[in-house]
Amino acid sequence: MSRFLAAEGEEINPLVPHTAEIILAVVVFLILVWLIKKYVMPSFEQTFAARTEAIEGGLAKAEAKQAEADAALDELNKRLSEARHEAARIREDAREQGAQIIVEMREQAQEESARITSQANAQIEAQKQLVLAQLKTEVGTLATSLAGRIVGESLEDEARQRRTVERFIAELESQPSRQGS
Repeated sequence: MSRFLAAEGEEINPLVPHTAEIILAVVVFLILVWLIKKYVMPSFEQTFAARTEAIEGGLAKAEAKQAEADAALDELNKRLSEARHEAARIREDAREQGAQIIVEMREQAQEESARITSQANAQIEAQKQLVLAQLKTEVGTLATSLAGRIVGESLEDEARQRRTVERFIAELESQPSRQGS
C-alpha cells in the first residue's frame, strides 16, 4: 500500500512501474525462459526433428515410388509399342495370305473352268459324231429307199446298200456348200 500512498507532493503515475517490480519481472521472466529452454524446447525440437525426418522420408519414398511408376510406365509403353508392331505384322501377314489365297482360288477357278470347257467340248464332239452317224444312217436309209424306187429294183442287199450310201455321202461332202448364198 505504500505504493498507493505516496508522499504528499509526489504524484503517482500508473503507467510507470517501480524499479523493484521491473527487477522482479525480469527475474521471473528469466526463470521462465530458462524453464522453457530446459524442459519445453527439447520436446519441441524432438517433435520438429521427427516431423522433418518423416517429411524427408516421405519425400524419399515418394521419389522412389515416382521412379518405380516412371519405370513401369516406360515398360508399359515399350510393351504397347511392341504389341502395335506385332499387330501390324500380323495384319500384313494376313493381307499377304489373303492375296495368296485369292491368287490360288483364281488359278483353281481357271483350271476348273478349263476342265469344264474341255469336258463340254469333248461331250459336244461326241454328240456331234453320234448325230452325224445317226444322220448318215437315216440319210443312207432314205437314199437307198429312194434309189430303189427310182431304179425299180430292191436294194435290200446290205453290201449294195452300204456302197450306195457311202457314194451318196461322198458326193454330198464333195459338193461346195450353199449355205453362204
